[in-house]
Amino acid sequence: MPTIRRLLTEQDFQEALDRQLRIRVFRNDHMVDNNTLIIRFTDETVITQTGVSELTYHSRRDSQFFELKK
Repeated sequence: MPTIRRLLTEQDFQEALDRQLRIRVFRNDHMVDNNTLIIRFTDETVITQTGVSELTYHSRRDSQFFELKK
């Protein structure tokens, strides 16, 4: 069972990006993205990539991000 840590700060997002950590994304208490990588983030948006051409844009205000640790 993986351990989950919430990503809140710029440092959390930068660490997930630098270390290529897998994350889960929730919106309105529903998982909308799983086992994905952060490829870029701004103050308003986090861009994740699951596959070669599968990019997803998530609002930082409307979504919750969690790092997966195995």
